Amino acid sequence: MAVLQVALPAPLRHYFDYLPPPNCDIDRLIPGVRLRVPFGSGHRVGMLMSVTDKTELAREQLKWVSAVVDDEPLLSAPHLAFLKWAGDYYHHPIGETVFACLPSLLRKGRPARQRREIRWRLSPEGCHIKPDSLRRAPRQVGLLEFLRQYPEGVTRKQLSELGWGWRTAIRALMDRGWVDTYEYAGTSQGGRGQREPALALNVAQEQAVSAICSSLGTFQPFLLDGVTGSGKTEVYLQVIDRVIREGKQALVLIPEIGLTPQAVDRFRRRFAVPIAVVHSALSDQERLNAWLMARDGSASIVIGTRSAVWTPLRYPGAIIVDEEHDLSYKQHEGFRYSARDLAVVRAQRAKIPVLLGTATPSLESLYNVDLGRYRHLILPERAGDAASPKIEVLDMRRRPMHAALSVTLLEAIRTNLNQGRQVLLFLNRRGFAPAMLCHHCGWVAGCKRCDVHVTYHKERDLLVCHHCGADRRPETSCPSCGGCDLIAVGHGTERLAQLLEDLFPQNRVVRIDRDSTRRKRAMQEMLDTIQSGSAGILIGTQMLAKGHHFPNVTLVGVVDADSGLFGADFRSSERMAQLVMQVAGRAGRAKRPGTVFIQTHHPDHHLLRSLIEHGYGRFAREALVERREAKLPPYTRLTLLRADAHSQGATYNFLSEARIEALKLAKGGIDVFGPVRAPIERRAGRYRGQLLIQAHSRNLLQRMLNPWVHQVENLKTARKVRWSLDVDPQEML
Repeated sequence: MAVLQVALPAPLRHYFDYLPPPNCDIDRLIPGVRLRVPFGSGHRVGMLMSVTDKTELAREQLKWVSAVVDDEPLLSAPHLAFLKWAGDYYHHPIGETVFACLPSLLRKGRPARQRREIRWRLSPEGCHIKPDSLRRAPRQVGLLEFLRQYPEGVTRKQLSELGWGWRTAIRALMDRGWVDTYEYAGTSQGGRGQREPALALNVAQEQAVSAICSSLGTFQPFLLDGVTGSGKTEVYLQVIDRVIREGKQALVLIPEIGLTPQAVDRFRRRFAVPIAVVHSALSDQERLNAWLMARDGSASIVIGTRSAVWTPLRYPGAIIVDEEHDLSYKQHEGFRYSARDLAVVRAQRAKIPVLLGTATPSLESLYNVDLGRYRHLILPERAGDAASPKIEVLDMRRRPMHAALSVTLLEAIRTNLNQGRQVLLFLNRRGFAPAMLCHHCGWVAGCKRCDVHVTYHKERDLLVCHHCGADRRPETSCPSCGGCDLIAVGHGTERLAQLLEDLFPQNRVVRIDRDSTRRKRAMQEMLDTIQSGSAGILIGTQMLAKGHHFPNVTLVGVVDADSGLFGADFRSSERMAQLVMQVAGRAGRAKRPGTVFIQTHHPDHHLLRSLIEHGYGRFAREALVERREAKLPPYTRLTLLRADAHSQGATYNFLSEARIEALKLAKGGIDVFGPVRAPIERRAGRYRGQLLIQAHSRNLLQRMLNPWVHQVENLKTARKVRWSLDVDPQEML
């Protein structure tokens, strides 16, 4: 009798054995189909992984499968094998690994069918209609302007939210041929109207495109190392054009949701093919539609953030990871995978090229270049007539300041604005002020659940913890001394925006951070405002530093470089160097030259001097030497065991027992460090600790982790804590 091995979304590291449903055709039971099975007191949806005739349980203990959900496999055998490899490498429960690949509707057992919705959008003729021609029809004018904001069209719900009778107006616009309807399936409809032609390539770009295209059909990792503005996106586009012409699909990963609209728009204007978009901000149905079109091969291009690496492709042709150095590609909760690393593994299994693009390569990628694993493609110059910006360090010691800005930077801002140019100021700290303190006794407002200070957000008049999310109204008097002189100390993006609005009232200020972009489409609306030139001053966190093209920005100011120079994590200097160079790259991307000012109290810091005098490449090489001497990644491999509990004792008892088990397995080339307190020990009311495993090689580490994880899982103390394993951690906090 057949035994079905089923993966269930549960925190258990094994399959569950079931018997086939009575009178079921065994030929339907192919790995990759979903099954509804009894589990505990209810039922769950699982994934069939294999069919065998063996089980460790007595046959009478096995339960029957309740129903077969799919008529054909949802996932192919190669994709299931890829998921199993990922679960084994990161030592994550196989059921949770498999179901992380699926859209939420499929996890719930919904049919794997697209459900299209009717949308209204401007026709090619309607895109060129001027509002002046409809002066006597204000509702039609309003509707045209509304539709102009949504190239992918709008739903009936969106039209109903306008608050006035839209049906008559839209019917009139459709009669004129200015608006049409179509069935939206979760993909961007590329190629409407005139396609945007390919740009002329310089010599370095031509060599890069030729090298990548010649490797199609084989596995070859490329590191496309190009300075900001060097035309990496054009290289991507021309490679994808070749992939599409060969009848294959391209998977493009980008680091932030905020970059998705402009990336999709760029691809949509170039290619007359369906483009599937995959990210967490989509509705459940949109995500399912896009996932199915990628799996079935009808979407030639798939664009998405980190989670898109799991999207199945029927005809894989190439994988592109833009800004490969970005920390956003690492999942820091639950299943702690690296989308960049998985993209390389997936390309290897599919025998296709993978392109890692960036202006500031990660040290891991440069290390792989040195080992000959990756081929290094360099774009040394900016595309077109754009020149690299001039970078200057502003020594703020004993210099006159106006709040967070030096007089020199303020004068440069004023000069650029007077010339009709835009200014970008970077401050990687959201909120109004990072601390609220008592002027009498020095008391500082802290989070009641974490060992950190809270940030004051003036717009909402709240003290917010940026670690656990807790918020409260500010105290009216000091809890320590009773004094009423409570002051906000330091500067965040909110305070900086208010300062510049006061100093330059004639210029519009746009602030881009996680707070200002919470509303749907807020990010795109702000980017449209910037591109139109109606905003003179741009202020933002790292959200503003990644991948954006602002041709009218000629001045960039890094308001506080010191915050990243002395981090507790050994990767802090690398992250800071990448961020500074990415921000600097926003300046002078068109024909006008750009200038970058970096404010610091440590102008002689070796990181800044190396970056400014020799560029990122020289800094990275020096950093690799330091890593090798310190026996740190990429020259060694790390795994971090994290644990937290409501009591400090429970956390350290568990970690201490886990350490004992690790020492039993640790042979030559493996070191065990800890347990130690986490840098922020108490978070959300729980005490956190960690244990570090360091190995000379990946294989040595994996051979040790396989038995150790099972031993840790069976510890009695493990039941009193929450614990997780982070293989190849990117942050030690």
